[in-house]
Amino acid sequence: MWDDDRSALADLDLPGRERVVDVGCGTGELTRVLREETTGTVVGCDADRRLLVATGNETAGDRSTESDRRTPWPAVVGDATRLPFGDGAVDLAVCQALLVNLSDPDAAVGELRRVSSDRVAAIEPDNGTVRVDSSVDGEAAAEARARRAFLAGLSVSGDLGAVDDQFERLGLTDVRVRRYEHVRTVTPPYDETALAAARRKASGAGIATERETMLAGGMTPAEYDRLRETWREIGRRTIAAMQEGTYRRTERIPFYVTTGRV
Repeated sequence: MWDDDRSALADLDLPGRERVVDVGCGTGELTRVLREETTGTVVGCDADRRLLVATGNETAGDRSTESDRRTPWPAVVGDATRLPFGDGAVDLAVCQALLVNLSDPDAAVGELRRVSSDRVAAIEPDNGTVRVDSSVDGEAAAEARARRAFLAGLSVSGDLGAVDDQFERLGLTDVRVRRYEHVRTVTPPYDETALAAARRKASGAGIATERETMLAGGMTPAEYDRLRETWREIGRRTIAAMQEGTYRRTERIPFYVTTGRV
């Protein structure tokens, strides 16, 4: 993500930043981009210490000497709703795909606002409008049905997208929104990630992990079983197409970059 076009990050004013915190940084997908775009200090923060350690992050206690490791960056363990930073400690507090996974996103935005002296930014997906094009008949339709059922069963807002209303309600000003489309493609030669995804679809393992959420969203057990069989058949046809080198897939995920001033 962000390898192709970073214009949607313009309102973060990254070249002018001195201190940035990436909240819910995980393994650092956004952190790396922030470090490339600013000469200031970028700190990662995540509640899961294991994710920080997985990056070889030195503050997390695992500075690697392996040549293929990415350079570690400063990071701390911390909950997004109780950030371990003082008021106004940074001039940009940002998160990516964080609020969409929280039961109380207002609390997290409040904390982002508290620790920033200037700007707050949230980069959130609208999973409800994901578009899939596939060379395998029925794949896009089956995925759309599974996605609708899964989102309906979530206890969080999986299709959050732009959060401008939330920012304004919580007291942020000069609120702006930009759209970014993250595009994932699968074409030959197929990498191990694509091959593994096809195998999981054919076995039904992937959709099985979402069964309870789908049922919570109103899907009946019989409807789920039918969808799972369709899912597995599509997986088998996907594998066959990969063996012939004819499988093509494009997935478009819209992200909305919402920024506001403290």
